[in-house]
Amino acid sequence: MLRGCTNISSLAKPTSHPPPPLPSPAFLSLLPLSSLSPPPPPSSPPPSSYHTYTQSQFFSLLRATTSRTSTNRIHALIITSGHTSSTTADPFLTNALITAYSRCHSLSSARRLFDKTPHRDLVTWNSILAAHASLSSSSSSSSEKEREACEHFLEGFRLFRLLRVSPLSQAINKLSLAPVLKLCLISGRVVAAEALHGYAVRIGLGRDGFVSGALVNIYAKFGRVRAARALFDEMPGSEKDAVLWNVMVKAFMRMGLEEDAFALFVEFHHSGLRPDDLSVSCVFTGSLGDVHDESSNDFVEQFRAYATKLFLHDKVSDVYSWNKKLSDYNRAGDHFSAAECFLEMNRSKVGRDGVTLIVCLAAVSGINDSELGQQIHCMAVKLGLDLDVTVANSLINMYSKTGCLGVALKVFASMEERDLVSWNSVITSCAQSGLEEESVTFYLGLLDDNFRPDHYTLASVLRACSSLTAGFSLGEEIHVYAFKTGIIADNFVSTALIDVYSRAGRMEEAELLLQSKDGFDLASWNAMMFGYITSNDSCKALKLFNIMHIRGERSDEITIATAAKACGCLVDLEQGRQIHGHALKLGFDLDLCVGVSILDMYIKCGEMGDAHNVFQTIPLPDDVAWTAIISGCVENGEEDLALSIYHRMRQSDIPPDEYTFATLIKASSCLTALEQGRQIHANVIKLDCASDTYVGTSLIDMYAKCGNIEDSYRLFRRIGLENIALWNAMMVGLAQHGHGCEALKLFKDMKLLGIKPDRVTFVGVLSACSHSGLISEAYVYFHSMHQDHGIQPEIEHYSCLVDALGRAGRVQEAEKLIASMPFKASASMYRALLGACRVLGDSETGKRVASKLLDLEPFDSAAYVLLSNIYAAGNQWGQMVDARKGMMRKNVKKDPGFSWIDVKNKLHLFVVDDRSHPQADMIYEKVEDLITRIKKEGYVPDTDYVLLDVEEEEKERALYYHSEKLAIAFGLIVTSPSTVVRVIKNLRVCGDCHNAIKHISQVETSSLYIANVFKKTLEMEDFKALIPKLICLGASPTKKKISTKRPKPPGVRKGKL
Repeated sequence: MLRGCTNISSLAKPTSHPPPPLPSPAFLSLLPLSSLSPPPPPSSPPPSSYHTYTQSQFFSLLRATTSRTSTNRIHALIITSGHTSSTTADPFLTNALITAYSRCHSLSSARRLFDKTPHRDLVTWNSILAAHASLSSSSSSSSEKEREACEHFLEGFRLFRLLRVSPLSQAINKLSLAPVLKLCLISGRVVAAEALHGYAVRIGLGRDGFVSGALVNIYAKFGRVRAARALFDEMPGSEKDAVLWNVMVKAFMRMGLEEDAFALFVEFHHSGLRPDDLSVSCVFTGSLGDVHDESSNDFVEQFRAYATKLFLHDKVSDVYSWNKKLSDYNRAGDHFSAAECFLEMNRSKVGRDGVTLIVCLAAVSGINDSELGQQIHCMAVKLGLDLDVTVANSLINMYSKTGCLGVALKVFASMEERDLVSWNSVITSCAQSGLEEESVTFYLGLLDDNFRPDHYTLASVLRACSSLTAGFSLGEEIHVYAFKTGIIADNFVSTALIDVYSRAGRMEEAELLLQSKDGFDLASWNAMMFGYITSNDSCKALKLFNIMHIRGERSDEITIATAAKACGCLVDLEQGRQIHGHALKLGFDLDLCVGVSILDMYIKCGEMGDAHNVFQTIPLPDDVAWTAIISGCVENGEEDLALSIYHRMRQSDIPPDEYTFATLIKASSCLTALEQGRQIHANVIKLDCASDTYVGTSLIDMYAKCGNIEDSYRLFRRIGLENIALWNAMMVGLAQHGHGCEALKLFKDMKLLGIKPDRVTFVGVLSACSHSGLISEAYVYFHSMHQDHGIQPEIEHYSCLVDALGRAGRVQEAEKLIASMPFKASASMYRALLGACRVLGDSETGKRVASKLLDLEPFDSAAYVLLSNIYAAGNQWGQMVDARKGMMRKNVKKDPGFSWIDVKNKLHLFVVDDRSHPQADMIYEKVEDLITRIKKEGYVPDTDYVLLDVEEEEKERALYYHSEKLAIAFGLIVTSPSTVVRVIKNLRVCGDCHNAIKHISQVETSSLYIANVFKKTLEMEDFKALIPKLICLGASPTKKKISTKRPKPPGVRKGKL
């Protein structure tokens, strides 16, 4: 039962649920769509508490926020609620916003707000000065810290000078001087501090304890101990606290003035203040340890004995003081300081109790330091406190939040006593870590332990139910229990129930639950929108969003992301752009979830330019964002760009997942980029993704499409033989390579192993029959689909059968098959049949087929070209001219044919009669040599493929320099013997080239592989202008795409021929 998983983040359940009057900033942070229903922390109220807030309520929110995202959101709410504008601003809220941005380490946002504030009061100036002071030491490295401290000092001092010359100069107080003095302390500007000291004396603040204390600290830290002591002595005794005494004593010790330090320490004791153990640890232990000579050692021992006598006091009181300090740090959200304070407490040898450990474990969860958490766990075991239920619950919470869910479950299993919080913690942790089945198992264990579930329990287990296929029945049982006990009135439970019903497609029940809620509840409406999308009713999701917008209800990131997803499902670009604009207006466009949803929407709408722009605005893309833009490029025919983006992804240290790899492999196969495919395969193995079926299928398909059927078959045998997708990919690959008999044998082997074929299997089987001319077998397999396997033939299967009949010359039979289909024929089916008519020279059937093809696709250039070729092959020149004129009247342009070859990751592209290549002379000599040699082997040029009314000799010469022959000649020149020369062409290889290539493979030792890739193309004008640049300059191909029938050449890297 106690199955666990390490490195999974989770949220532990709080112990109470008092709804506060205001939404906390934690609620304003983005939750993923799958997290609509979990119960939030105690500070997070129901979403229904959103309303128009007052000034004091906004102020409370700003005081509590610690997140930049939450502060941005509150700022947006303040603007939209009318509290501030470009011409007027609420000074009270403006000052609070500057302070909040400073607390969130967003000085740029604070400074922009300050610069845009039309009317600044003294508090505004003090707030921006304090912001510069508080962020002046945020850098991680010492060099960076010094640089930023200097920058903040200069800018802070500049602002202070502006304040001095402003109308508010007479109102400058100690709060104005304090941040500037802090900047002097951090940056080491003692001279500037002295100048400020003089200015403070001049305006009557020289004896102020706040200012004097800051100056004493600066003088003491940088060796001006006499000046520090003089200023310290002038201060009233009531202004001297323990910290200032410690500063002075430490300064004297650091300067080697032990006697002065001792005298000052005695004064410290007689002043009535009593330093605590932290003071002793920080000030005395470290400082006195640096004294080495004998006389000084005697003094040190005397000093330490005196200090020990002073600081022996009740340990219980000490623990209470430390615990209070730790709790104060945690309440302020300063978990790092809490952890540091605990380490100091540990060094001071003060005892620890259960409260200490609970508070420290909460701090560890806040800073995500599992190593420190393990040390505290060991301490709890040593002190015997690990058996305490509350401490154990805190350990479960800590381990869950620091990505050690497996350890958390072990702690739970080892507990001798458990309470409801213990069960809630593991139930919630599993649900939010994707272990839904374990979450449900723990819920059933809770019931067996005779605990009564509360609203936290139900909200968490309902979340698990919504993600489980078989969880709906349990969700209904929980619904009944929640109704009987009245827990259904809890907002989070009812929202979780809406999520369960909507994900199960039970939208009527979800709508009833939504209607039963009092007032508007944003989380519930978000769940309904997502439910409509999962129920394939995106129109209703958008209607719900529009209702929210019309009623003026507030949206959050989940709302915008869900609405964008609905637009993508509907391919509704217009409303998608409106939602994108709405996201920009609300300031949600930089949110990762929103950005990915809008990115996906543009991809599904085919607007890749906008998609790339959105991707560039995502500050820190995660693996989902990278995968989305890569798959979008592949889906929209930008495979070369997809591979380029993949290299950027690797540089960003984001590891690809299985789906990313499968998409990249598909891009390589579309480009027939074998070497890049191999590199991706190596990364697949390196990241241990090779066992994924989707990745394995893509690799088998890639190797086959790139002409390496041997590696494809070896990989198929190595991966495993149980998944039908792998068999399908292998059969299709064998069929495409003309190994129809081997593909059919594979099909028989598959059946012997008991693997049940599917519809894709029969596409491969029928394709194998087509490529091998096995018409009788094709009919047998076609009829067996329904009779033996219960699979209804679809249009893809009819297309394979039509292609088989066409290849066998049985075009009339194929035409009858098309007429008898239960489907409307596709354009590709007619195109294949028209190609068969071209081979047979059947102009009558070709004319009928071309007419039907043009009815489906009036601007398909292939129909006109094939029909005119049929006429030309039959010497029907008049009809050919008529076909060409019809093509010109409709402004249909013939797709240009070109071939390319990849040599050492450099692409070389050729067109017919192409002489622009730098090695053109050698290429043409090689072609002439090849033609001479293959003629001796029986090659006879097939001049029927020259569609010109010219002499026979001219026709023969015209055949020599087709693009594929030029590419093959170049490949044979630049590659070593016995290597594989792979040439790719965007159009079908003509019959003469097909025959010539077979003869070339007999006279050359190198193996030849020629493939057709039918994808997008360039405009003819762009293509003509592009070819010389591709060959001579290595420029990247233009991104302008018009037709969707043929391929553009893959990207050519800059600077390479």
